[in-house]
Amino acid sequence: MTRKITISPVTRIEGHAKITIHLDDAGQVDQSFFHVEQFRGFEKFSEGRMYYEMIQITPRICGICPVSHHLASAKACDQVASVSPPAGAHKLRELMHMGQIIQSHGMHFFELAGPDIILGFDADPAIRNVAGLVEANPDLVLKAVRLRGFGQSIISTLGGRRIHPVFAVPGGVNSPLSPQDRDAILQGIDEHLATAQVGLSLFKDWVEQNQDTVDSFAVFPSAHMGLVKGDGALELYEGQVRLVDCDGRLLEEFDPSDYLEHIGEHVEPYTYLKFPFHKTIGWPEGVYRVGPLGRLNAATSISTPLAQSEMKVWKSLNGGKPVEATLYYHYARLIELIYALERTQELLDDPGITGPDVAGPAGALAGEGIGCIEAPRGTLFHHYWTDENVYTSLPRGCKPSLGASRR
Repeated sequence: MTRKITISPVTRIEGHAKITIHLDDAGQVDQSFFHVEQFRGFEKFSEGRMYYEMIQITPRICGICPVSHHLASAKACDQVASVSPPAGAHKLRELMHMGQIIQSHGMHFFELAGPDIILGFDADPAIRNVAGLVEANPDLVLKAVRLRGFGQSIISTLGGRRIHPVFAVPGGVNSPLSPQDRDAILQGIDEHLATAQVGLSLFKDWVEQNQDTVDSFAVFPSAHMGLVKGDGALELYEGQVRLVDCDGRLLEEFDPSDYLEHIGEHVEPYTYLKFPFHKTIGWPEGVYRVGPLGRLNAATSISTPLAQSEMKVWKSLNGGKPVEATLYYHYARLIELIYALERTQELLDDPGITGPDVAGPAGALAGEGIGCIEAPRGTLFHHYWTDENVYTSLPRGCKPSLGASRR
């Protein structure tokens, strides 16, 4: 007889989800479904809000990556207000984003994936968690906690708090970085780079002992997407969107503002999750992967030395073609973690990072804006529309809309 197995709730995610597995008469898997059960509704209740309010509304979408929504929203509002942030503000926004990547990637690998990797997939669920890690390797857990705390300290130093910071505004940021705060952040980078390297060694050792699992678990061909610099290098804050196919051939490379010309969304009745796909190929053949694995497969190189050294190893894993094994997401995440730490040092070493010019004057209200950024788990777009109803004044010269705005 057919059977249905339900796994609910699915934990270690942001939100609420379950999995249903349908078995056929022979007891084999016929179909399986991942159900996202939580309806957030941000697009709807954002209608009618001032566009500049979106910078503080949308971070509430996620408690793990509020900075990504904060900054993508600010970039969309820049376009709405026809304003370009000064160079110093651009650097400070990217610095906050590096803090987001560090804290999220560090937590994801050590605290979320760590119990499975360090304690084993078959370990008793009662101990396959952070508490079990503390018992097994307290020194590593303390280093991991400090690593995440370092990323969060960057966010709180700039934005006043670790979650839902108040920092970016249309046209820039609301305050400069002091030399004292810059120096304080710089002091922690070497320690946390060492922790990231420990994680890298730990994962590589695990792969060596579990290569059969890596090569058989959720390995499938797909397209891959991520932001890249002009030379094709990995980019997490600002760049062109690149899509490559399962063989690494370029499918598209386009400005984020043109995303609707290239990306569609499919919906299914069993979930609130949406399924993006490449319009030219169509659904479902045009699905693609994002996040660390998608980004490293789409990029050709990384601009910082330690991360680039690992990128060379990455590019050799599948004979030069995109890496398809899902468990290598962890490897890609650690490479990006190293990049974010190195990029943090580069930004802080730039004398312009402590400059006083942190916001630019607004121009004519454009009526539409699109912001794009690489959130820890994938490429994020914010798209706002405004109508002709505007106030005549706003601090820093920005002119808000009274009309509809939506993500």
